[in-house]
Amino acid sequence: MTETGTGAETAATAGTDWRAWQDSWDRQQQWYLPDREERFRIMLDMVEAVVGPAPRVLDLACGTGSITDRLLKRFPDATSVGVDLDPALLTIAEGTFAGDDRVTFVTADLKDPDWAATLPHDSYDAVLTATALHWLFSEPLATLYGQVAGLVRDGGVFMNVDHMPDPATPRLNAAESAYRHRQMDRAKAEGVLDWKEWWQLAAQDPVLAGPTAKRFEIYGDHADGDMPPVEWHARTLREAGFSEARAVWASPSDAVVLGLK
Repeated sequence: MTETGTGAETAATAGTDWRAWQDSWDRQQQWYLPDREERFRIMLDMVEAVVGPAPRVLDLACGTGSITDRLLKRFPDATSVGVDLDPALLTIAEGTFAGDDRVTFVTADLKDPDWAATLPHDSYDAVLTATALHWLFSEPLATLYGQVAGLVRDGGVFMNVDHMPDPATPRLNAAESAYRHRQMDRAKAEGVLDWKEWWQLAAQDPVLAGPTAKRFEIYGDHADGDMPPVEWHARTLREAGFSEARAVWASPSDAVVLGLK
């Protein structure tokens, strides 16, 4: 687990179009999550409402830095620390934000009990994460929420947007899923890359091939995890030390859950 800055590029990566990779990742994710930008907007609206327009943010399980990208475009005076374990997505993140002293990236495993010790700051105005923590089962996720509670300053905010289906509505869930997959099939027929195809392209890229191979050594094809409902997340956040917690946005299958310290 090492801290990595964004101040320099190697000769091998200097000619890589990192913005093109960033945009490609966003398009692939948008295929799965058509309302992805709305989720980000709501998160940043709540950040501004609670802690103002110049926050210190921890971008948790940051991937390519999609949250950080939108954060800095909206709030130029913000700073961001991105933490992730995926070497390929971190390579894209570091390339995209190279030379921007508002951004730092840290390589750490969120399942490691000491992962927070690798961070450059002890507290943050906001901790944000999107469509990542469903890779964890409920027990380690509850542990992570407790660790996050220790990083959010008093008056600060944590938000997790992820898959949070309601088990009490199985017929509605099935209808929504079937509709969404029909829409995805139409987009796929028009040439949109899915998850597997995107990673195949990354594996063929001279710069990303090595980090991509390492990524699959770490994670395999896909990690298993849980998708508990909104009520579980809100209750677990309160038990972890947040004074208030509830959903601030929801789709038929996903939600943004907010914890206020």
